[in-house]
Amino acid sequence: MQIIFESRDADGADMREASIARVQFALRRLQGVVPRAKVQFSDVNGPRGGVDKRCQVELIAEGSEHVVIASLARDWRTALDRSLSRATRTLTRSLQKRQKPERGRMARDTLGISSSASPTQNLTNH
Repeated sequence: MQIIFESRDADGADMREASIARVQFALRRLQGVVPRAKVQFSDVNGPRGGVDKRCQVELIAEGSEHVVIASLARDWRTALDRSLSRATRTLTRSLQKRQKPERGRMARDTLGISSSASPTQNLTNH
């Protein structure tokens, strides 16, 4: 897996190795699906402090899946953790939706349940 790290802030650049290790750990189960991840750090309002550390995580999955999540926090680690957890959760949910067959009318037809009758009517008629 290729991990691209960019930081527009000197303090954020110091987090490079820790960030790459964290991304590898968070994406260990999705390694076969996500060939490339990109992490960007930026300080929104400069040296003034506050909730201004922005982390953007971009996961490029095979196929057409592409997830971009950004979060703000007081420190780089928290911003990275929030972005990573949301990005992996979003990508996992999207991949699961693609794999699950839709339930609906066809399932009722194979069970012999008519769509106009309620489930209690079907039980009493048999």
